[in-house]
Amino acid sequence: MIDLYYWPTPNGWKISIMLEECGLAYTVRPVNIARGEQFAPEFLAVSPNNRIPAIIDHDGPAGTPIALFESGAILQYLAEKTASLMPLDVRGHYEALQWLNWQIGGFGPTAGQLSHFVNYAPEVMEYPLNRYRNEYDRLLGVLDRRLAERQYIAGDYSVADIAVWPWLVPYKRFGQSLEAYANVQRWHQAMKNRPAVQRGVDVGKELRMTASLDDVARKALFGQTGASVGRNS
Repeated sequence: MIDLYYWPTPNGWKISIMLEECGLAYTVRPVNIARGEQFAPEFLAVSPNNRIPAIIDHDGPAGTPIALFESGAILQYLAEKTASLMPLDVRGHYEALQWLNWQIGGFGPTAGQLSHFVNYAPEVMEYPLNRYRNEYDRLLGVLDRRLAERQYIAGDYSVADIAVWPWLVPYKRFGQSLEAYANVQRWHQAMKNRPAVQRGVDVGKELRMTASLDDVARKALFGQTGASVGRNS
């Protein structure tokens, strides 16, 4: 059994989708990031970076529990545990890993910053808005070119698709369009049609934040510094 420390965000969806695709049994442990539950000592023991997702696999290596944080590491671990969703040949393996890291290092952080300045900034700030809009659009172009001759990002369906897709899902909330990216549109629909993807996105859907953020949520989500992390430890 795997404990999934989770909140319904794109990074959380990566792992719920992966667990559904792998057919692994798991228990959801909600971490309400708008109420500061990510700073609880019991969660920090699993995820010292105070971010979801994280897992504890009670049937880890040699049958002993293992705790993991950071979505990329979790995806790689689960792929290796189940020998699935990661090519076995060396070239294919690293092709999938390249695109997993492309999401972790570029697509996800850019989308996250764009979402912040579009949806949560207290005032309109044209420079960061344009900066992240342009970069998100550039990365859509990179993805579209990649998908021009492939059904999925690394050829066969893999952890690369599972990592990238959740950060495409909210594109309308970012004020973006897929009109110019036919290959991305086709891939987006193919992902949406997968039953395990649908189940993964539905995990914790009743927990999704729909109202404007209050002061407590803003402090928990955006008000942390090195000093505050020290006080929470």
